[in-house]
Amino acid sequence: MKLLIPILITAFLVTCNTNLSAQGIPIKTEITQKSIKNKQVKRHGFLVDMYQDDFFPDFLVDKCKAILIELCLQIESQKPKNLKELYVLTHASTGKFNELAEEFYRNGSELETAARESIGGEFGFIAEVYGFKADTEELMANREW
Repeated sequence: MKLLIPILITAFLVTCNTNLSAQGIPIKTEITQKSIKNKQVKRHGFLVDMYQDDFFPDFLVDKCKAILIELCLQIESQKPKNLKELYVLTHASTGKFNELAEEFYRNGSELETAARESIGGEFGFIAEVYGFKADTEELMANREW
């Protein structure tokens, strides 16, 4: 019995520490820029404004950054040929931001004007760096925040 209690506690803690979206989808938070091939993106400081603002918890900004890095990796692997194909990828990423919005609320923050401008700027940067002249609003047209 003494051995069973620590095992149960450990199992409980591991279960509680998984990063899941509201829909139970895992959110990758350990994606790094190291595997990105584009040199501009590899050395880019993502979401600097949000990191500098105490209103946004760093661990949530880290999740936002992971979404953007994952988008870059998808662009590099899928190589969209036109804006329509790019928008499919950016809308999927925007959906992940939509899912993350509730977590911001639960932590006394929200994806509001400053976040929208910062994230929108990053979407624009990513599109431009990968050779697309895209409308920033269209890049995140399915945004719910």
